[in-house]
Amino acid sequence: MAELKKKKVAALAAVNAYLQEEEAAALLAQAVPEIPVTPPPLWALAGRQDIMTMRRLIQMKAF
Repeated sequence: MAELKKKKVAALAAVNAYLQEEEAAALLAQAVPEIPVTPPPLWALAGRQDIMTMRRLIQMKAF
């Protein structure tokens, strides 16, 4: 009987510790402001795509 009680106490302590960690993580996430993500400029994307297209054409020896 004492063994079962020890296991229950240990399980409850583990669940309690887990819930406290989750609560602390939630509070920390609220405290840190999110940095907005800006998309890359369209001109940069178009330039990279053009470079890749030229390289593909050169590799196919279509030039």
